[in-house]
Amino acid sequence: MKLFDSHNHMQDERLQPDLTQVMNRARKVGVTKMAIKGCCESDWPRVIKIAESYEGIYMAFGLHPWFIAERSPDWLSTLENLLMQYPQASVGEIGIDHATEDRDDADQESVFLAQLEIARRLNRPVSIHCRRAWGRLIELLDEFGELPRGMLIHCFGGSAEVAAELMKRGGYISFSGSITRPNARKAGPAIRSVSSDRLLLETDAPDILPTTAEGPLNEPANLQFVLEKAAELRSVSEEVLAELTFANTSRFFSF
Repeated sequence: MKLFDSHNHMQDERLQPDLTQVMNRARKVGVTKMAIKGCCESDWPRVIKIAESYEGIYMAFGLHPWFIAERSPDWLSTLENLLMQYPQASVGEIGIDHATEDRDDADQESVFLAQLEIARRLNRPVSIHCRRAWGRLIELLDEFGELPRGMLIHCFGGSAEVAAELMKRGGYISFSGSITRPNARKAGPAIRSVSSDRLLLETDAPDILPTTAEGPLNEPANLQFVLEKAAELRSVSEEVLAELTFANTSRFFSF
């Protein structure tokens, strides 16, 4: 089976000492492609370095809502220049997060919308982070308008109803190791509600370790455990779901 990890952070400092072994383990279980999402100005160069060192890497650059307070005055022009330099790179990880304390919602939304504008103007796919803000995310997407290359909602933890609303707006829905948790009650109905052409799988490595995997850090090789649980929840074979999600993810990121 070939697998495509639709969302991870291989540039994370915690993975660097063992990066070659991490990549080798991924290839060994069939993870031949992965999309690495930059989250802040300081890690964008590390994403590039990994993409230049390994095959099958899809780059993305964005300013994550957790890191907006530390952005530089030139962050937006730096991001746009980087995306123009790498025409096959996508925009992400970006979004809004109402689960964080001491947040500035207006600042989050301003940063989010500015990056959506770049994605629309440069015709790039977008990877979106959202926690406890599904209603507001949908409002912002409706106010913003069309995203020609679509959007990936990563580590989806919302309801089947929310997934349906996001798919109406061009969303692809990506599920992570969180679906393996015993208390993930929404996971089954949500993953079964996603249409076959919009379903993606991810690890979000090095975080969100599947309950069936060994830790302490998550890694792309553990996509096999996400696949296993997703196949169980959708009542399909792992082989069928691997082929389906590989094709969907390739279509979403490819030009």
